[in-house]
Amino acid sequence: MFHIGDKIFYPVHGAGVIESIVEKEFLGEKQSYYVLDMLLRELQIMVPLNKINDLHIRLVVEERTLEAVFVKLHEGEPDMSVTAAQRHRINMEKLKSGDIYEGAEVIRDLSWISRTKNLGTGDKLMLDQAQQLFISEVELVKGVDTEEASDLLKQAIHR
Repeated sequence: MFHIGDKIFYPVHGAGVIESIVEKEFLGEKQSYYVLDMLLRELQIMVPLNKINDLHIRLVVEERTLEAVFVKLHEGEPDMSVTAAQRHRINMEKLKSGDIYEGAEVIRDLSWISRTKNLGTGDKLMLDQAQQLFISEVELVKGVDTEEASDLLKQAIHR
């Protein structure tokens, strides 16, 4: 269970903070909700407490884990035997998992491919989405603004 003030990561929306826990009535039933204040697109989202695990919402990683992920951006290469459609499906599953290492793999693989050939529209959008999600978590872990978090990611990719 999370607490008010916890920094969380929601795979679909990026990083945010639990602002409050409220009780609402929906279809005649009272239910408790987390009110999440999300960094990306400055959204406020309500999530039922009993759905948190199904949505793969987790606490943001610790700084040492983030540093390990930055290193991971340089380990391995993409599987070039898969088609663009297969790659898209695999990458979507990685992002939906909420696992920071899998999200970093998406960034690593698509960045690597972009250095050897032009990315298609789907891959460009996927790379942008993966980077935005990652940057939002860097912001909360490092306590920096979006621009600085973006710079840290760019530096890590181009080492």
